[in-house]
Amino acid sequence: MGAPEQTQQLLSDELLAGIRSRAAGYDQANSFFTDDLDELVAAGYLRALVPTHFGGLGRTLQQTAREQTRLAAHAPATALAVCMHLIWTGVATSLHAQGDHTLDFLLEEAGRGEIFGFGVSEPGNDLVLFGSRTDALPQPDGGYRFTGTKVFTSLSPAWTRLGVLGLDQANPAEPAIVWAFLDRADAGIRVLEDWNTLGMRASQSQSTVLEGARARPDRVVRRLPVGPNADPLVAGIFANFEILLSAVYTGLGQRALELAVEGAHRRTSRKNDGRTHAHDPVARWRVGDLVITMDGIYPQIDALARAVDEQSWQVGPAWFAQLSGLKYRATQNAKFVVDTAVQVVGGSAYNANSELARLYRDVLAGFFNPSDADSAHATAATSVLGPLDV
Repeated sequence: MGAPEQTQQLLSDELLAGIRSRAAGYDQANSFFTDDLDELVAAGYLRALVPTHFGGLGRTLQQTAREQTRLAAHAPATALAVCMHLIWTGVATSLHAQGDHTLDFLLEEAGRGEIFGFGVSEPGNDLVLFGSRTDALPQPDGGYRFTGTKVFTSLSPAWTRLGVLGLDQANPAEPAIVWAFLDRADAGIRVLEDWNTLGMRASQSQSTVLEGARARPDRVVRRLPVGPNADPLVAGIFANFEILLSAVYTGLGQRALELAVEGAHRRTSRKNDGRTHAHDPVARWRVGDLVITMDGIYPQIDALARAVDEQSWQVGPAWFAQLSGLKYRATQNAKFVVDTAVQVVGGSAYNANSELARLYRDVLAGFFNPSDADSAHATAATSVLGPLDV
């Protein structure tokens, strides 16, 4: 089956080729993908999911996920970082379609070129969307001041707005999770230059220290009970995050398969009369296994993205299980494909400068992006067995 045929491609082959040509340099220098971002902005890519009447391109989530797969096949770290902005625009578009105008301001600002970061992950907070170690202090005017540390804040050098959550404990009997947006130009926001990771280096997902950073009253978008809930904002974040992230790792796997095919045609064997490994039964079996592995993930991403576009999904255990299962499967698939591609290509893949070696490092980041393996399996089990007895 292979990757889905693209229609109305937003990113040209020429643009993507340029992005691929810079990926190794960004990785080696541990630097941000500045030129990539400039070109993606110029192409309108950051406005892909924004409705046309807000100044966007009005693309569907299904279309955008396919583009994310293409982008990730050329530069995974660039795609992963841009993903965070796309998630917020996807959530805002989904809410708008449901008649919820809470995030219309986000669509207006994204349509004008503002870039949104995702300030959710925190050290030691495995509750992710349902808890927080960041203090959200209510202000007399209805705004909040946030104090805490966010990690894995992708797009750190470029975001101009940051979506955050924090814990309001002003009433200890009824603590609440507060969702709001911060303006980078305001005081109380400090970005640490601490991104020196094994892979996904160009994403520059620095830590962000909030020191009483103020969210204006009109930028406070939710105050929710602590713990799991099916609020449309939370459901929208979960859906867009898991689908777009899965598209990124699928693109990474797609590229690893391409490199395996190139390697099989290039690598020769004296045991096989000097013919290439494309004629070796073991190599052919391995490459065939990769094709089968990748074929199954494309329609799953398409189907779940289409359900969001058509508003045909129903929030519940089965839906969350499908989403977390998709992300888990996409990252596991990509890891398997990269591992096997290394075997097909042989020793040249072990060179630190090889593209496959970079993919080998980049794919490991998928283990840390929510939902992780434990969470995905727990969610899937709950969808059929029911919750654990308390």
